[in-house]
Amino acid sequence: MPTSPPRPDFPTGAHLMHSLGFELDPWQVDAIDGGHQRLLLNCCRQAGKSTAVAMLSLYEALLAGDRLVLLLSRSLRQSTELFRRVVEFHQRLGGCCLKRQTSHELQFTTRSRIISLPCQPDTIRGFANVQMLVIDEAARVPDDLYRTVRPMLAVSGGRLVCLSTPYGKRGFFYNAWAKGGPEWKRIEVPAKEISRITPAFLEEERRNLGESWFRQEYCCSFEALEGLVYPDFKRCVTALLPGPGTPGAAHSLPSPGTPGAAHSLPSPGTPGEGSGVRAELLRPQSSPNPHPNPSPGVPGEGPQGRPVGGIDFGFRNPFAAVWGVVDRDDILWLTGEHYCRHKPLSYHIKHLPRNVRWYADPAGAGEIDELRCAGFTISKGDNALRPGIAAVSARLEEGALRIVERKCPNLLAEAELYRYSTEAEDKKAEMPVDDNNHALAALRYLISQLDAGKLGRRNRKETGSSDQALKVEAAQKKWMSWRNEALWRPVF
Repeated sequence: MPTSPPRPDFPTGAHLMHSLGFELDPWQVDAIDGGHQRLLLNCCRQAGKSTAVAMLSLYEALLAGDRLVLLLSRSLRQSTELFRRVVEFHQRLGGCCLKRQTSHELQFTTRSRIISLPCQPDTIRGFANVQMLVIDEAARVPDDLYRTVRPMLAVSGGRLVCLSTPYGKRGFFYNAWAKGGPEWKRIEVPAKEISRITPAFLEEERRNLGESWFRQEYCCSFEALEGLVYPDFKRCVTALLPGPGTPGAAHSLPSPGTPGAAHSLPSPGTPGEGSGVRAELLRPQSSPNPHPNPSPGVPGEGPQGRPVGGIDFGFRNPFAAVWGVVDRDDILWLTGEHYCRHKPLSYHIKHLPRNVRWYADPAGAGEIDELRCAGFTISKGDNALRPGIAAVSARLEEGALRIVERKCPNLLAEAELYRYSTEAEDKKAEMPVDDNNHALAALRYLISQLDAGKLGRRNRKETGSSDQALKVEAAQKKWMSWRNEALWRPVF
């Protein structure tokens, strides 16, 4: 059903707010009267985003007839709270045009409606001709809901408004903010721009919440998620490579234009991207690998040691592989990754180094057999989740895992997203959310096999002589033994 044209004599939303005694910030005026078709409000806590959007929703319904405004949130309580503000504004404006009111719906004599709904993708279908779709606390709303409700705007050409405080580098709200197109109007409102929030209060919050959480709650920064499985994963990223033949020695990876200086991760496909690096997480369309069959450790060009790698098979989900070397000090250096969707195994074979001892997802028995036929040395990994997480965490804590900077961007991206579930049963079982864990699963298969039988060892940091003791023990072993890998050379 087509909507009625807007009333030309209707006052602006900002004028209505002023008539109620509100002094609006400039960004609130822009949000209410800017007419933005796609609007992202990235606001700190207590900035006034709900107040602005409540008036925007009421204004949209009253401006013309036959308009449907949907208020969605993560829970019924949250959507009801936003709806309550809409009702309050309507009553203070005299309750004009009201036909019927329930706890979750306002109906007007102009046939316009405002409806508040909880976050339930399975039951929210059926609404059509939506003129405005509001998603409250959008950073915490599941992507399934977002994908379910967007088609409601297809015929009406309606407006989409998403408001939230950041909640990690995840979900549609973050993707739209960081990677969305020019159709989005982005409004960022940090606490320092809100005169109602005093500097003394912000300093108190910084001390009590910690720097990362404070930046997310009050500085509009998308920080790491609460409940990350590997919260300290970035600590193992290094721009230092051990010099060939010199255990423990290192030299810097030069930055472009600045020899020896540290540098940030490059965009996929840019100069300096490591061999075998795929960009599925960082970019939807991955380009062909310019360096097929990269070597994990070329003499004189990085860490030297025993080449090893891990693989997590996938087609719709990413096929993920990480590889590197284990040096003589038992430090695992990761020097490359391959990360790609919707490609056959023959494609992946061309992008994996062959001189590597691989440990793979044990569920992929067929793929493992195919790789063996192609000449790869590969075994089944250990799929036990909790022991595998413990093994990876142990290496992180001991400093025995190092990732060469710029070589594994998708692995690092997953580590910022892989978190424990907030569901009651999953929390009790310490189960992570089964998502954003493909390169991490490949790493888990690798480390679980490397450290099999070693998970009960003491932390290296708790015993100053542990490294020396390991070296003495190794020296005491017979050199002329079939177990000495230095005597063996792969022939196929």
